Amino acid sequence: MALLPGPFLCGALIGFAWLIAPGLAVEVKVPTEPLSTPVGHTAELTCSYSTSVGDNFALEWSFVQPGKPISSSRPILYYTSGQLYPTGSKAERASLLQNPPTAGVATLKLADVRSSDTGTYLCQVNNPPDFYTNGLGLINLTVLVPPSRPICSQSGQIVVGGSAALGCSSAEGAPKPVYNWVHLGSSPTPAPGSMVQDEVSGQLILTNLSMTSSGTYRCVATNQMGSASCELTLDVTNPSKGRVAGTLVGVLLGILLLSVAVFCLLRFHKDRKRKPKETYGGNDLREDAVAPGISEQTSLRADASKGLLERSPSASTVTTTKSRLPMSV
Repeated sequence: MALLPGPFLCGALIGFAWLIAPGLAVEVKVPTEPLSTPVGHTAELTCSYSTSVGDNFALEWSFVQPGKPISSSRPILYYTSGQLYPTGSKAERASLLQNPPTAGVATLKLADVRSSDTGTYLCQVNNPPDFYTNGLGLINLTVLVPPSRPICSQSGQIVVGGSAALGCSSAEGAPKPVYNWVHLGSSPTPAPGSMVQDEVSGQLILTNLSMTSSGTYRCVATNQMGSASCELTLDVTNPSKGRVAGTLVGVLLGILLLSVAVFCLLRFHKDRKRKPKETYGGNDLREDAVAPGISEQTSLRADASKGLLERSPSASTVTTTKSRLPMSV
């Protein structure tokens, strides 16, 4: 029984020695805080490791887009067998702070960062037979981008007593912008509760609209990189005034049409009176008409007598003239 502690003690000492012996494990260190870099600048993703570098040493940097699992990572560069192999869409902008990375520094430099570079970066060191740890470090990078010019929109019933919703949104901006609406001009201050805005979604709710709600509204999108704005004009209408105006226009149009009709009717009657008669009724008598019962011959005799009567003054004149001549015996 006294010999039993010996084997247990030896095993414990061997295990402890295995843990503290150099070259038996790979330890990777990366910053615990997320990293942020302004767009267009160069980002340095710090990564260090401790291991006994051998012939099988390998380093890999890879990238995962936000919201995706680590298993979907895409490689950025490899270092193995003394050679560096950039790869992927970031190959031309990716490099190592120290090359070769065999002195415990594996920091990645990414030049001219873009908004699409935001995500998680993996620094992984392999050095067989050091498999005691996974040799993996994760760094979250955020590329800071000023807000792009937002788009302003409106919806709702833009009438007195109605409600309107104004929207504002920027397509780009990191971190996500906050939105603030202001009513330009010298309009009275809206009643409490009639103007409510959400700085996160960029929506402004206007209730119980009045004529003083009309005017220009400006939305300003802001983050730590800058700001941008857009404007829209709200035109609140009064339905009752619109109906009165419509009725008045209808009455005036009716009066105008009636006046035109009366004018045309009077003109028609006036032109009709001026026009001469071209037809004769049944009771009209012609001077040369023959009365019923009188023959054509009788009519001719009457015409002859009439002719003689018309010539009679001439005959009398002749006779008178003859009577004044001296008579010879």
